[in-house]
Parts: sequence; structure tokens; C-alpha cells
Amino acid sequence: MEPQGQKIRIDKWLWHARFFKTRSLAAKLVSGGHLRLNSSKISKPAQNVTPGDVLTFPQGRQIRVIEVSAIGERRGPAPEAQTLYLDRTPKQEIIPKNPGFEGKGRPDKKTRRALDLSRNGQGL
Repeated sequence: MEPQGQKIRIDKWLWHARFFKTRSLAAKLVSGGHLRLNSSKISKPAQNVTPGDVLTFPQGRQIRVIEVSAIGERRGPAPEAQTLYLDRTPKQEIIPKNPGFEGKGRPDKKTRRALDLSRNGQGL
């Protein structure tokens, strides 16, 4: 792709690689001090990034660890953007938010009517 000597602003690269919807959102993340470049905290969106650099930043509820593999010429489609980086994020176990229904909880209408009938002494 590009020679090793090329550089690009970190906010622009994050936008090119489609980690953020707008460049200003990427710049806001960097300005807030939430991004690490090769284990060093940076706070300026104008910081340059080159192939081989490792970025660590929060995205949603996940901490992303990304290795820059290419610079990129433009903000292209998603398959093109995925060639710009290697995802080094450790895999996390998927924990279900809510347990499945195990016969507990509020009964439905049919079950409730059956309970009412059995409580009143009238069998089914």
C-alpha cells in the first residue's frame, strides 16, 4: 500500500478506519485524553500515526486495541477500512444480560385463570 514513512493525523485515521462516525467525534476522544498511542496517553488530535503503531481506546462498553497496518487514502467502504488495521482486542466472554425464563415470574393469563379456579375450590 503506502511506504513506511507516511504519517496521518490520528483523528483523521480513526475516521478513515470507521471507528467513529465523524472526525470531530474522534478528535473529541483524543482531546479528552482517552486514547493511548504505543502505551502513551496523548491529548492532541494532530498527533501523527504510522503503520505499526498500537492504539488503545474505549468504544462503547469495550476497550479496543488496534494495530495500524496502513494509512489509507480516503474514507472508503467498510471492507476497505478493515484493511487499515489489525484488531488486537482480547476476546471477552459473552455474558447474557438477563437470565432466560425458568418458570419464574408473573404467570400469563391462562395460567392465572387456572390458579384462580384452583384456589376457589372449583377444579378444572
